[in-house]
Amino acid sequence: MIEDRPQNNGESGAGTDEVQAALYLFPVPLSDSSRIADVLPEGNARLLRGIRHFLVENVRSARRFMKRVDPSIDVNLMSFTVLDEHTRPEDVARMLEPLENGEPMGVISEAGCPAVADPGADAVAVAQRKGLKVVPLVGPSSILMALMGSGFNGQSFAFNGYLPIEAGKRSAKLREMETRIRREGQTQIFIETPYRNNRLIAELVKSLPGQMRLCVATDITGRGENITTRALSQWGKTEYDYAKVPTIFLLF
Repeated sequence: MIEDRPQNNGESGAGTDEVQAALYLFPVPLSDSSRIADVLPEGNARLLRGIRHFLVENVRSARRFMKRVDPSIDVNLMSFTVLDEHTRPEDVARMLEPLENGEPMGVISEAGCPAVADPGADAVAVAQRKGLKVVPLVGPSSILMALMGSGFNGQSFAFNGYLPIEAGKRSAKLREMETRIRREGQTQIFIETPYRNNRLIAELVKSLPGQMRLCVATDITGRGENITTRALSQWGKTEYDYAKVPTIFLLF
């Protein structure tokens, strides 16, 4: 567990008494090019100013996010504890001690909504088991925004995370998704390591029926935002380059 504690122990975070004790889940912009005012409500900034203790994936990026939201925030008065994929499950409960003592806490992920395909889910699970109040806040979710823009079934969908790397398991997963689409009409959503995006599209074109539709959603809320839906047979005839771009893939 890594902690970045306040440098000035004689002061507390401004306005902590004004914020109800709860675990607040702060969404983070998906793109550095998006304006804060376009993707986050002012209420989030008010809460950030009134909370002193935060669980974060990365201290540096969390500090940068807070200064983007409000340059007047003194991040040196905040306490940051790292909660990432390397955090031991048995350490998470101890991280919530300020909340158990009646102080509000915040969770900040690298991008998008905390606790959705994100280590923050571990903190939320502990808070729920202990009967502590959890407050999810409004903000951008690349998964839901991609679904909204795809034209696919929004009544039934599944987020599959990353596809398996091993060839046999990967093929089995693709067949499983194809079956769910055909039998249940369920939209399948997944992601890939950005430098493999182009190879993934080529693999989908080769492995799945040509009439199946693929939506590729990139740089959501950013200047380069593009959400395009085509049949796989059309993707096979199209020139594209999504290398190194944050992307959500959807099949239907």
